[in-house]
Amino acid sequence: MILTPERLERLRSFARIERSAIMEHEGRAGADPLSTLARLPSVDEFVVCELRDELLEQNGRLAEFALARLAGQGTGPDAAEHRANADRVEFELLREIAAACPELTVAVWEVAGRLETSQQ
Repeated sequence: MILTPERLERLRSFARIERSAIMEHEGRAGADPLSTLARLPSVDEFVVCELRDELLEQNGRLAEFALARLAGQGTGPDAAEHRANADRVEFELLREIAAACPELTVAVWEVAGRLETSQQ
């Protein structure tokens, strides 16, 4: 993955807009701004998730990943297996992002910290 400084700044700009829109939406719905702010991902975490989705799409695995995440939310007997598989795939992609873009490493590990994987 090649991520130029210009592209990174453009992604951060879009992430700031998205984060602000969520804050405004939550505020208009009556949510406590501090609670919303604490719960929202950082700008760089939004960027990491965008890059993860791009890598999934480049590899032709975006739909498969989304279905695994959806199946992992269920209560069926194989839900835990789907969650573990999706977490494992995501963890590998996050490592790739951190290697390609060291300035996103902190955000990568924040996102990775929410996964349930034994590789952490």
